[in-house]
Amino acid sequence: MTRMLGIETSCDETSASVLNGAGDEVTMESLVILSQDVHRIFGGVVPEIASRQHLTAIVPVVTRAIADAGLTLDDIDAVAVTHAPGLVGALLVGVSFAKALAFGRGIPCVGVHHMEGHLFATALEHRDAVPPFTALLVSGGHTLLMDVEAWGRYRMLGRTRDDAAGEAFDKVAKLIGLPYPGGPHVERLAATGDPSRFRFARPMLKRNQLPGDGDYYDVSFSGLKTAVLHAVRAGTEDDRPDIARGFHDALVETRVEKTARAVEQFGRERVVLGGGVAGNRTLATAMQARMNRLGATVYAPSARLATDNAAMIARAGLFHFERGERAPLDLNAFASLTIPGLVHA
Repeated sequence: MTRMLGIETSCDETSASVLNGAGDEVTMESLVILSQDVHRIFGGVVPEIASRQHLTAIVPVVTRAIADAGLTLDDIDAVAVTHAPGLVGALLVGVSFAKALAFGRGIPCVGVHHMEGHLFATALEHRDAVPPFTALLVSGGHTLLMDVEAWGRYRMLGRTRDDAAGEAFDKVAKLIGLPYPGGPHVERLAATGDPSRFRFARPMLKRNQLPGDGDYYDVSFSGLKTAVLHAVRAGTEDDRPDIARGFHDALVETRVEKTARAVEQFGRERVVLGGGVAGNRTLATAMQARMNRLGATVYAPSARLATDNAAMIARAGLFHFERGERAPLDLNAFASLTIPGLVHA
């Protein structure tokens, strides 16, 4: 059994968590997430401010996570930290702290890819959300569709060619006068809209597409965002719930159908959602309704584990730790980095 401290500072959440266990039998003993609400003023994350906020928060957040678990530093066996991808300045705060803590305590440190962490997050709440499964990772910075053959063996099937789903939500929210972050606000407003008034094209979703085509799994949201812009400019304030509904329906249907293609091609019986947009209840409900027809079950994380959090980093870190992986003292932070364990599709 390993007691793992996880640290996450890739964007605008400072988070720390303690897990205890081995393999897929893991107990989350604590999770602290401190979100930086200051970015709401600017309508998006300001990297320099995010880095400075992490510097202020990292010590008290880690201290609190250890205390919430009823432990001391002497009880921690290893440290896992997000080192890519993300805002470099923000990542460096977590990486530097984790390396210093591990070195000072004489314990190992493990670097974790943020998106791999999202693959593990749902399993912390749902025991059956383990490989093999189809994974849809949707967040503010990424939209990825993957086939997860086993932990550490991933096929990248498709990704966004422009905006991530969360970024599209934020930009559309701004167009129709909603606060940042836009996802929850757009979902709520869309629920009051008429689905028949604005039916936007489903981007990169055509019936004649075949496996092997470059756009079979990929998505693009820039054209959808532009269509919303034109609708807002041509409409009135009263049209905005209906515009939000049209956008929301198009984005959800596109993600659901692309995921269904992967489930059918690889014969998977489980679909795992991850990332901040996975907290969208409309997406999860539509996904399960579609997967019922394919005999697959959908596992979605709670809002707490859908957002950027250190529990998922600790869980992914435990997997790599048990495989004997250790980070060197020159572990660095990277704004972008290929997810480890990719195999050819």
